[in-house]
Amino acid sequence: MIVISIREFRDRQTHYLTRAGNGENVVLKSRAAGSFKIVPITEDDTLMSKEDFFAKIERSLQAAKEGKGKKYTLEELRIRMGLLITTDNTTRSR
Repeated sequence: MIVISIREFRDRQTHYLTRAGNGENVVLKSRAAGSFKIVPITEDDTLMSKEDFFAKIERSLQAAKEGKGKKYTLEELRIRMGLLITTDNTTRSR
């Protein structure tokens, strides 16, 4: 883990973002604001607020209750999620 000041981060942002992107823990320390950990966003992360997320779920549930939307088989869902099941029952990413 590397701990740096806000000033050091400002001076060498690309360097520290690259290190964080490569899996190194980068912590910014600020006397005024506290400490912050820089971590890359992954495909599992979401960039919407909790309110937006739950509102989207509510709209989807309502649409399903009204019979709107498309029905998928389990195999179609696996394909859409990027999981393909091989003939020997192993899972691999698309």
